Amino acid sequence: MNPLDNPFAPGAGVSPPELAGRDQLLESIHVSSERSRRSLAARSVLLLGLRGVGKTVLLDRVHRDAQGAGLATVMIEATERSALPALLAAELHGVLLRLSRQQRMRDMASRALRVLAGFVSALKVKYGDVELGIDAPPEPGLADSGNLEFDLIALFEALGETASAMDTALIVIIDELQYVPKLELAALIAALHRAAQRRFPILLVAAGLPQLRAQAAEAKTYAERLFEFREIGPLDENASEDAIAKPIRARNVDINTDALRMIVAETQGYPYFLQEWGKHAWDIAESSPVVAGDVERASNEVAASLDAGFFRARFDRLTPSQKRYLRAMAELGPGPHRSGAIARMLGRKVTSLAPTRGQLIAKGMVWSATRGDTAFTVPLFDRFMRRIMPGAAWRDTHQ
Repeated sequence: MNPLDNPFAPGAGVSPPELAGRDQLLESIHVSSERSRRSLAARSVLLLGLRGVGKTVLLDRVHRDAQGAGLATVMIEATERSALPALLAAELHGVLLRLSRQQRMRDMASRALRVLAGFVSALKVKYGDVELGIDAPPEPGLADSGNLEFDLIALFEALGETASAMDTALIVIIDELQYVPKLELAALIAALHRAAQRRFPILLVAAGLPQLRAQAAEAKTYAERLFEFREIGPLDENASEDAIAKPIRARNVDINTDALRMIVAETQGYPYFLQEWGKHAWDIAESSPVVAGDVERASNEVAASLDAGFFRARFDRLTPSQKRYLRAMAELGPGPHRSGAIARMLGRKVTSLAPTRGQLIAKGMVWSATRGDTAFTVPLFDRFMRRIMPGAAWRDTHQ
């Protein structure tokens, strides 16, 4: 069929043509946002899930929905190398500039800008690469102590007062929150806690890998009570079928039941993989309906595409010892696996592999659901590791 008409959109954070199975979650976040706007109790939301479940897509939808409802928003992506306070400061600067253009709130927004200026001046001492300039004199004695937790609390108080006076809410949206260092995460949680205590209209909607729950609890003991943790997993069978069938049928093309079930089985319901299989099945099919044979041929194309992009991009960031660790996990299957079983596969002691495991957790390649267990954060990665490191040569520690 004509690839120009292909409705599917595999890509990092790219919205699919049919956002299936997430309506209740989005409605829940909408309700929390509106309650926050009205200064009613509302818990911030942390979306937890593996790679490929659509967390970034959901955050983008939350962002667009909040903007459509007239709420103030900032959206950032944390990385292993970025400082969260600096990322926040840059986005908040833009929000406050927009608010300050509204005549009736100019004084309130301008004061918040001065508090932000003090916050940034303290950041420049701590993080030398901060280059943000704010055309406003700092508010003396507010958010400029150099203690990140105290300063972020003061900044959020100023932001909360401004949002409240404007009958709006500030929705802070952060992707990949698991990369934020413990001290910065603790400061963010403390600032959100103060905002919640004061009923300021500030809400965090963030996403991260499953280990984020434990990271938040380690940063602040009250995090479990402050946040609503939402597990984002693969779609169920009905939602998976909708994600494929509805976009196809919207193009006046059909797909038969066997083909649909084959895609759902191959993808295990993971939204990113559904988009990949849908795209390649469409391109391979010669005419309507898409049939099981088309999906079978598409599966080879999908494997090559994933190996060259989605999987390979993560594999290339690994050291040789990290690759061997993951290959040993793959030899044991999808997981999760006990640390002892992985160590036996490598002929090593568990304690000697602890640094490698810790590095892989820090890189977001594995996570630990329970003490001593290790699981892939990337679905189907075990299959990829067996393809890219076949045979037994990977066991050679001298590679």
